[in-house]
Amino acid sequence: MDSIAKAASAHRDFFRQGHTRSVGFRLEYLHRLRKSLLRHEDDLYEAFWQDLRKPKMETFATEIGILLKEIRHHVKKLKKWAKPTRVPTDLLNFYATSRIIHEPYGVVMIMSPWNYPLQLSLLPLIGAISAGNCALVKPAHYSARVSDVIRMMIHEAFPSEYVSVFTGNRQVNQAILDQRFDLIFFTGSIGLGKIVMEKAAKYLTPVVLELGGKSPCIVERDADIAIAAQRIAFGKFLNAGQTCIAPDHLFVHSSVKKPLIDGISSWIEKCHGKDPEKSPDYGRIINHAQVDRLDYLMRSGGTIVCGGKVDRQTRYVAPTLIDNIKINDPIMQEEIFGPLLPVIEFRRLEQVIETINRGEKPLAMYVFTDSKSRMDRILSCTSSGGGCINDTIMHVANPSLPFGGVGHSGMGMYHGQYSFNTFSHHRSILKKTTRFNTTVPYPPYKNKLRFVRWMLS
Repeated sequence: MDSIAKAASAHRDFFRQGHTRSVGFRLEYLHRLRKSLLRHEDDLYEAFWQDLRKPKMETFATEIGILLKEIRHHVKKLKKWAKPTRVPTDLLNFYATSRIIHEPYGVVMIMSPWNYPLQLSLLPLIGAISAGNCALVKPAHYSARVSDVIRMMIHEAFPSEYVSVFTGNRQVNQAILDQRFDLIFFTGSIGLGKIVMEKAAKYLTPVVLELGGKSPCIVERDADIAIAAQRIAFGKFLNAGQTCIAPDHLFVHSSVKKPLIDGISSWIEKCHGKDPEKSPDYGRIINHAQVDRLDYLMRSGGTIVCGGKVDRQTRYVAPTLIDNIKINDPIMQEEIFGPLLPVIEFRRLEQVIETINRGEKPLAMYVFTDSKSRMDRILSCTSSGGGCINDTIMHVANPSLPFGGVGHSGMGMYHGQYSFNTFSHHRSILKKTTRFNTTVPYPPYKNKLRFVRWMLS
């Protein structure tokens, strides 16, 4: 615990020395991080297989590749982002210039979850480095093997006083949260997010919370069912359903429910064979406690129409579709975070909108329709952190789109320039001439109101 306090103090001393304010310094360490990622690529494949039985293709596409793409984007754009931004000056400040200086916060803390342990540790770190901060990184405890590789990578790529990493259980989390930081970036559950926010309040520390929630997927009667089935199955069963933006549950119009269920079932078989347990491309649940929770949710309501198999010993939960779900069933009371897809039939779109709006705002929303009026109706009457039309989860792959939640699904955003902005303080500076000095704003105010009213209104 003492080493955590010492690390935070060392970060603050290093930041005060001013090294990280140099754009060249930041670029150098972004390159070092990229080299470290590539150097430890095979170590990461092995660690992901042990923790989540995640195949190489999935590991590269959703973890390593995303990071390489993000680093490339920051390296290309950083010099432009870091330049002060000139903005117009109003008439009241005649003969002055206005600019915004993008300066680092100082020492930031990044705490990440176990489901995408590499991406969700290092993607925020890229933004923190790009903006000129020092950082303390706390990867997830449950994905211990990946966390060990992350620790090794960070130790190799950065001086410890610049970026440090600590692994361990909740006691380590507690000790870290007791330190003072200039910004906290947390990805995880809503419950833990509330604890982080409470801890941050002690020092009035700003927080970015990337949480989760029950992200709905709506399939209207005019949707392309064959394509919808493939894209929903991909988004739902990627990483064995352990994705914060996975479709949590499915609202499907009654006229297309059967072909959609049949289409998703067929696509599961096409991707993973008749027995997905034997598929080398299908992952495992992180631990036995999560398997037990999913097993209970699976059997607590509705009718299993596809999948349903559980092997606690190997942490296997089959891709599962559950029909005839009711809104008050246990599976609809919490984020599923696993390969279970509840199906809820609807006839009127207004019913779906009303149901969604009764709950908390989700991290993502997915709509399958070719009708612009229905699409506009859903988007204008609901709220979510982000989402897709006629696809799932792929909005996070575009670094030009901000990623973040709203309400209970989180606050703040990142990816691309939004990461740079999130980890920067945007300092407003007005520079005024001294060649002359207007006395309009100063007392006495006699006969000045009319002129000031003209300028301000």
